[in-house]
Amino acid sequence: MDAALGALLGIGLAAACGFRIFVPFLVLSVAALGGHVPLAGGFEWIGTPVALTAFALATLLEVGAYFLPWLDNLLDTLATPVTVIAGMVAVAAVATELPPPLRWTVAMIAGGGVAGVVQGGSVLARATSTLATGGLGNVAVSGLELVGSVVASLTAVLLPVLGGALALLVSVAAIRMMLRRRGARTGVEI
Repeated sequence: MDAALGALLGIGLAAACGFRIFVPFLVLSVAALGGHVPLAGGFEWIGTPVALTAFALATLLEVGAYFLPWLDNLLDTLATPVTVIAGMVAVAAVATELPPPLRWTVAMIAGGGVAGVVQGGSVLARATSTLATGGLGNVAVSGLELVGSVVASLTAVLLPVLGGALALLVSVAAIRMMLRRRGARTGVEI
C-alpha cells in the first residue's frame, strides 16, 4: 500500500474512532488477519487472533454501555482523551510506507485531530440530546454513532480514498456544529 493510501486508510479509521473506539480496531484486526491490510512494524499484534478476540469483546462492551442513558455521558468524558490516542494509533498502524518520524507526525496531527473533532461533535450531539430529551433520545444518538463507526471503518479499509474523504466531511460537519453551538451561546451567528 502506498504512503497516501495508508495515510487515508488511517485517517478514515481515526474518524471512526471518534464515534466508537473499538469498532475500527475490530475491523482493522479482521482486515489484517485476512491479509487485506498490512500493519506497520510494532503493530503486528493488531492482526492476531488474541487481539481480534479482545477487540470483539471490547466492542461489545463499549456498544452496550453507550446504550445506557446514564452511562453514555460519563463514557464520553472518559473516552475523549482516549479517542485522540486511538486515532493516532490507527494512523500509525497502517501508514506503513511513511518513515517513522513522518508517520507519527501525521498520526498525531491528522489521526488525533480527526478523532478528537469527531468525538467532540459526538459529545455535543449527546449533550444536546440529553438536554432536549432528558437522556431518552441518547439511544438514537448511540445507534447513529455505531452505524457511523461501522460505515467509516469499512469504507476506510475497503476504499481508503473514499474513507479519507468521508473523514474530512464528518470532521467539517462536526466543526460546523460546534461553531454553531458556540455562536448560539455567544449570540454571534456563524
